[in-house]
Amino acid sequence: MMRSLIKLSLRIFICLIIVSCSGEKEADKYKIGFSQAMTTDNWRKEMNKSMRVEASMHPDLELEIKDAGNHIAKQITQIDDFIQEKVDVLIVSPIQSIPITPVIEKAMNAGIPVIVIDRKIEGRNFTAYVGANNIEIGRNAAKYIISHSENEATIIEITGQEGSSPAHERSIGFKNTLDSVPELQITYSIKGDWEKASIKDRLSSLLDTVKTPDYIFCHNDRMAMGAWEVARSKSLEDDIKIIGVDGLFGPNGGIQMVKDGLLDATLLYPTGGAEAIKMASDLIQGENINKYNILRTVVIDSVNVDIMQNQFDKMNQQQNDIEQQQAVIDEQIETYNSQSALIRIMIVLLLLLLFLTGWSIYLVVRIKKSKRELEINNKKIIVQRNQIENFAEKLKVSNESKINFFTALSHEFKTPLTLITSSIESIADRPNKELKGISHETNLIINNSRRLLRLINELLDFRKLENGTYNIKPVKTRIVPFLKNIVDDFRSEAVKRSVKLNFCPGNEDMEVYIDRDMMDKVFFNILSNAFKFTPKNGNILVAVNESENEVSIIFKDSGIGIPKEEFKRIFDPYMQGSNNLKPSSGLGLFISKQFVELHEGSISVSSHQGAEFKISIPKGKAHFKDVDVSEIETDFQSSTSYKLPETIPAEEPGNVALDKNAETVLIIEDNTDLSYVLKKKLSTDYHVYLSDGTDGIEKALEIIPDVIICDLNLPTKNGFEICGELKSDLRTSHIPTIILTALDDKESRLKALKAGADTYITKPFNYEILRESLKSALYNREKLRYYYTNRIDEVKDEHFENAEQNFLKDLNAFIDENLRDPDFSVEELAGKLNISRVQLYRKVKALLGISISEYISAQRLNKARNLLQQSDMNISEIAYEVGYSSPGYFSTSFKNKYGISPKQLKS
Repeated sequence: MMRSLIKLSLRIFICLIIVSCSGEKEADKYKIGFSQAMTTDNWRKEMNKSMRVEASMHPDLELEIKDAGNHIAKQITQIDDFIQEKVDVLIVSPIQSIPITPVIEKAMNAGIPVIVIDRKIEGRNFTAYVGANNIEIGRNAAKYIISHSENEATIIEITGQEGSSPAHERSIGFKNTLDSVPELQITYSIKGDWEKASIKDRLSSLLDTVKTPDYIFCHNDRMAMGAWEVARSKSLEDDIKIIGVDGLFGPNGGIQMVKDGLLDATLLYPTGGAEAIKMASDLIQGENINKYNILRTVVIDSVNVDIMQNQFDKMNQQQNDIEQQQAVIDEQIETYNSQSALIRIMIVLLLLLLFLTGWSIYLVVRIKKSKRELEINNKKIIVQRNQIENFAEKLKVSNESKINFFTALSHEFKTPLTLITSSIESIADRPNKELKGISHETNLIINNSRRLLRLINELLDFRKLENGTYNIKPVKTRIVPFLKNIVDDFRSEAVKRSVKLNFCPGNEDMEVYIDRDMMDKVFFNILSNAFKFTPKNGNILVAVNESENEVSIIFKDSGIGIPKEEFKRIFDPYMQGSNNLKPSSGLGLFISKQFVELHEGSISVSSHQGAEFKISIPKGKAHFKDVDVSEIETDFQSSTSYKLPETIPAEEPGNVALDKNAETVLIIEDNTDLSYVLKKKLSTDYHVYLSDGTDGIEKALEIIPDVIICDLNLPTKNGFEICGELKSDLRTSHIPTIILTALDDKESRLKALKAGADTYITKPFNYEILRESLKSALYNREKLRYYYTNRIDEVKDEHFENAEQNFLKDLNAFIDENLRDPDFSVEELAGKLNISRVQLYRKVKALLGISISEYISAQRLNKARNLLQQSDMNISEIAYEVGYSSPGYFSTSFKNKYGISPKQLKS
């Protein structure tokens, strides 16, 4: 009976072990799904081969490839199937960007990482992108043509399938690079679908009707081969240089075409298959990967084609060797697995026999004991892990705060440095006889040097507080006179800013024991913040109250206030309010709080229609322990001069000798010192207007200047918003904008250019660079004016898309509609365009260089000339047709413009 029971238990246990091993093997397999778009056979084979070779290097990966051909619906269905299968990683090569985007987002929402390969989708909702930089490929093709062209050359571009990101980006890179060389022109563009059959008929017809081009740039080697076949059929294969893209290895690949002389060059476009599998493996292993993974590309021509082919031969041989070795390894692994399974079974049998012979109780006790130890260790590990995560989070917050601090401090240094260097340059540029009138420049240098000194002192104070080396030296002080001296230093600033500064002293004889240097910095810090965030015509109140045990000093302003949720953190180091758009060190309030607490006092903040700070200092000296207290009250002189710069007038008359027709410049800058320096330097050549940022858009609409110089950090709307609004407004869209800012990071530069900025200059800057940028902006606008003036008859072209071209289209349309009406006025035209008469005049003057009345007259006479040449109408009828009430006046105007009378032209 016992033996039968043992045999039965043994069989059941063996079955469970086999099933368990099999289940574990399946569980360790991770599935990768790949939906492939239509590509050439060579490209598809190369990509699939590289994926399978790389996947074979990872035994835990199972790769399934589905080919969608050129059917978008089919690819969407394939991706849906992979989502239903819950693959571990999804790899997609989109046929077209927009239709595929929703289903990829569906996969991401289902928790499946998505790697986009070769072609992009809309937006950023994917895990990673692998592929070559298609814009760079277009640029390299253009650079190749530029480097091989000595004189003028004509080019035909054959693009890939419409809607695919590679075709769009290659075309952008190609055209943008060629735009810098006027001698090289893209004369025609043919849209293909990546296959040579799609372009042969259209290219053949085109070559029959136009001059033979010097170059043909095709977006892939298949279409390049089709272009060569068309050229050969017309005996033009030696006259046209053909450039392709892909550079695949093999008898039908681009490398062989270059070697055979069919193509002049091809650009290597790596498949990225192996890289995608490596990323998928890293994702499964929980490693971090880069979102954008750009593969390197290279131009292959007659110079390096043999080297490239040799390299591909070696790579192909290595891949074949790897496949053979992998096959041998698979056999060995299979043998090893079977042997290992037998060994496991034998060990299990042995353990089962031992278990059945009497050690069962002992093993159960040991297992329970081990389980308890494991649970204890797991709890310790969980606690330690949580501690590490908390510490890492705190470290991250601390590092982020420090980075923000040093960034803001760098920006704070840049404006005074700009004013100092600019003033020095201004002094250096003056003749010796003019050096007597440099008091303003020297004041700027002195005041901004003091500003830098205050920032440096903040750093030193912060360091001392961190190290605990700051020693307090309390002195008996009458607090009201002490505070009054500091408040009086801000009187000129209050006048300049139109801020009402009130001081309510209370009992002037009240005495406290304070370290005067410390409290001087505290009071100055809080008053500086009040002025920084209080708008014009605002109010600032400083009051002193006395109670039985303490003295309270209250600072209240009517500024932007502080968000309630930030009250507790406002005194943290590096902390800045989320509504604070002005850069600062973030140390002032922290240092102030530490200094107050060294006096055993307290500082608090509240915010209602502004901010209110309350500082409480205990009376007497009992709270100072182990500190020497001085009873001798002496006159206090601040160790740091806080005298503010003299008031600078917002507007000063420019150079009286300046031509009234000189260009106008609007400077939008909230730093009055910098605004004054720029205006002083630019007024010799331009009419200069100033805005402190609060009314920048309003002044631009009022003045319609020729150029705008704008800062980014402004009190109300930032420079990005101002630039975007002006560029989107019909009345100001033509005005070039120069950004002048302390922000020199890549993100700010890109954001400014996207908002429509023409030039981006960072502080501190060289004045000559700014002056040349102004000249360049005006010169470019003059070129645009010349273009419009000489193509007045062509502004109805359907390809015009920007704001100025659309404006001219609407302008011409309204003029054409009312050409016969002799009473049609400029006011009516402005009303139809929804702008004022003055803005219409300035807009047309800026774009065309002539007044709106002259332009309407030119349109009338131009149409009259066409009617004289093409119609049977007499001169009087034509005069009335184009809006002249008098044929005689019409004849006089016509002859003045064209030098010939209507009668002479008619005959």
